[in-house]
Amino acid sequence: MTLKDLLKKKDKIRDDGASPASPTGATLSPNVPEFQFVRTTTSTQETIEPPSFPGDPQRDSPLLSPEPRGKFPRFRSRSNASSQGSTSGGERHRFQLGRSKSNASANVPDNLPEVGGDGVARTEEEEAKWEKRATVLVTSGLQHGSQPPTPSHVPVSPMSQGRPTTPRRRSATIGAPADEETIQEAIRQHEHGDLEASTSLFGKLADPNGANNALAQVLYGLALRHGWGCESNQEQAVQYLSMAASNSAEVEKLALGAGMKKGGAAKGELVLAMYELANCFRNGWGIKKDPAAAKQYYETAANLGDTDAMNEVAWCYIEGFGTKKDKFKAAQFLRLAESKGNKTLGNTW
Repeated sequence: MTLKDLLKKKDKIRDDGASPASPTGATLSPNVPEFQFVRTTTSTQETIEPPSFPGDPQRDSPLLSPEPRGKFPRFRSRSNASSQGSTSGGERHRFQLGRSKSNASANVPDNLPEVGGDGVARTEEEEAKWEKRATVLVTSGLQHGSQPPTPSHVPVSPMSQGRPTTPRRRSATIGAPADEETIQEAIRQHEHGDLEASTSLFGKLADPNGANNALAQVLYGLALRHGWGCESNQEQAVQYLSMAASNSAEVEKLALGAGMKKGGAAKGELVLAMYELANCFRNGWGIKKDPAAAKQYYETAANLGDTDAMNEVAWCYIEGFGTKKDKFKAAQFLRLAESKGNKTLGNTW
């Protein structure tokens, strides 16, 4: 993906948001037969449901039974048999071995807000919940997990050499006209092969004690990670991507607090940074491999409109990477990516 494509992706995420809720479609008579498929094991019970899409017919409630029929949760922690008697400590320990450890992560906070629904954002209201979750994941998770100290590799003014200075981090800038022009010039240089000049411009705008531009921090982080016009430094790449995510999250917190359902001006930067941090967690680029964190970051970015993240979190659910295997959930994200124009060959199943 070229840098221009990356910018187009950012703008599309910011402008599109979640698709508006479709008008109520046709309804099914309550007399139409309904099938329910239940898969059970010795300790779990799971209801298997076909995927639903906006515009699908809805079932009317029976006239003589106004209360909806109770349904099993998709995943149950205990079967009916297990509730009939207490389980000994040794048996309980044996049953739970390896189930929670693989999905625990120091980079994922315990206080993530609940989003409700089926875990796939399809409306503005659902996407706003996921964006609130993203701000907590980035700010709390990076603080106690992957947040590194302020990068030391920042441009130094010749006038300040030899004098003690106290670094002061400026508030993040998003979409400043002068910064946008510089970023466009840096991208032009990058595409013409002048990688050193391009990366130098990204670095100046990414300086936390200077412009502190979130988009430049994403692009500079990518340059450091892949060695574009500079010596590769994956650890420092994670630092700049983390700064971009934190700066964007602060802007989005203010937007959500003001009641903006589709997020604020930094939504695109937030999603780009989260997606690239997920790649770092997945591949161990500049940070220890963390499947659970990679899955969380992919899933959050996917629910904020990133179609690449939709395909990646689907892969996580297919392979059981940082989560339990769940082909139904994987199919939901693959269909969502297809509906937004990102269809992957071989994933239509």
